[in-house]
Amino acid sequence: MKRLHVHVSVDDLDRGINFYNTLFNQDADVVKHDYAKWMLDEPAVNFAISEKCGKLGLSHLGFQVDDDDELEAIEKRLKQAELSGLKEENRNCCYAKSNKYWTTDPANIPWENFHTLESIATFGDSKEIDIR
Repeated sequence: MKRLHVHVSVDDLDRGINFYNTLFNQDADVVKHDYAKWMLDEPAVNFAISEKCGKLGLSHLGFQVDDDDELEAIEKRLKQAELSGLKEENRNCCYAKSNKYWTTDPANIPWENFHTLESIATFGDSKEIDIR
């Protein structure tokens, strides 16, 4: 199953958490000192906010998939269409270790397609990525 992923950069995490708890009518599933995540079922969305992604607003979009086969299928489709991408394995980011395949859409929005392998205790690396 694919779940749409949206990551928004905020400058006041508590204010963001209060807003999105109200908007989604549910409390965040994960709350850390610099990050929060809601795993919504209706619609199926992994919505995250953090203070670590640079400029305020939309940081990136993506798809969370259930296994590496789904991730590889996305990568294969993009490569067959000759669209550039960046593969990352065992990447520590957002309190999770994941395999990822990044691309950028025509509007220059980064898309993070990922399979989460496990939760980790730290935010991890929030480095800038170069998808070209």
